[in-house]
Amino acid sequence: MAEFFDAFGVDVWKLAFQVVNFLLLLWLLNRFLFKPVLARLDDRRERIAKGLEDAEAAARDRELARAEREAAVAEARREAQAMIARANKIAEDSRTEIVAQAREEAEKVSARARDEINAEKEKAMAELRATVADLALEAAGKLVRTEMDGGTQRRLVEDFLREVTPDTSRKARS
Repeated sequence: MAEFFDAFGVDVWKLAFQVVNFLLLLWLLNRFLFKPVLARLDDRRERIAKGLEDAEAAARDRELARAEREAAVAEARREAQAMIARANKIAEDSRTEIVAQAREEAEKVSARARDEINAEKEKAMAELRATVADLALEAAGKLVRTEMDGGTQRRLVEDFLREVTPDTSRKARS
């Protein structure tokens, strides 16, 4: 092999020295350059992977938050509709109660008016009887042209009223 190296003009000691230098250079590069660079690349790869995981987690969280927000909005709408339904029912109940009270009050007023009308009618009938009795007494006095005693007058008035009362009540009805 020495002939081979001599043929090409290679000094073996120099070649060995260069091989040792090259191996030393590889070891130094590996120790001070490749390992730190590879470590940084590994760190960077891990950070990127963690960032991707965080981004996926954030996307899941956003989706979850969106779903929760939509559920909250749906629940709020349901509650609002329930409140509106309750308010409508309360309003309907109040309206029904007010209408019932108004009808009751109207019936009371109507009954009171009927009672007052009947009372006025009875009062008018009594006044009419008294007036008719007075007129009958005057007429009887003129016919008889004499003074009658109290008992006779009373009997004549009662007889006259019995005769007139059915006619008056028939006239009042028509």
